[in-house]
Amino acid sequence: MIFIIQCDSPALWQTYLSDPASITMEGILIFNKHLLFLLTVIVLFIAWLLFYTIYYFIEYNNKFSSKFVHSKELEIVWTSIPALLLLILSTPSFTLLYAMDEISEPELTLKILGHQWFWSYEISEFNSCQKQEQSLKYVCYMMALDGLPTTKQGYFRLLETNKRVILPTNTHLRLLVSAADVLHSWTVPSFGLKVDACPGRLNQINLF
Repeated sequence: MIFIIQCDSPALWQTYLSDPASITMEGILIFNKHLLFLLTVIVLFIAWLLFYTIYYFIEYNNKFSSKFVHSKELEIVWTSIPALLLLILSTPSFTLLYAMDEISEPELTLKILGHQWFWSYEISEFNSCQKQEQSLKYVCYMMALDGLPTTKQGYFRLLETNKRVILPTNTHLRLLVSAADVLHSWTVPSFGLKVDACPGRLNQINLF
């Protein structure tokens, strides 16, 4: 259990994204890896092209100036290739964006309300299998450094709260996010979720 917590939490000198805990975050990581590979190839090609131009067209190697002015074929090539690359990148990008905004039939709704220095949560369908529907409400305050247990592992500095949000797995969830006072931002990096909490506005995200 400790190993799982360490994988999903920030680590010292971490230079990459958090471990994926949802299908959305896994898709973001795969797209990010492909994008980094493509950017590396482009940067290496541009660096080689600059080195080639500087080395072979320097004044010491070329005593006479070239009469080359322009080339329609070359202009078409260096315009078409970036456009083609953007078109190739747009396909998985838009697919991922539409998958994140996909609306499904939620089995549970979590209402999130941002306040200054704390968050309040409400699960309306809690215990709805009984005749009388009940709602689960609680408030999460950030724990001070002095309040963190020193004898137990799994507590995170500036991230730990007095209560944790516990949600079921393998279930379609709907998250309704808003704010009571000022602008806030509710995020879970391992889920690939980040949504603004605006006063007077209700934002919705889905989670599986």
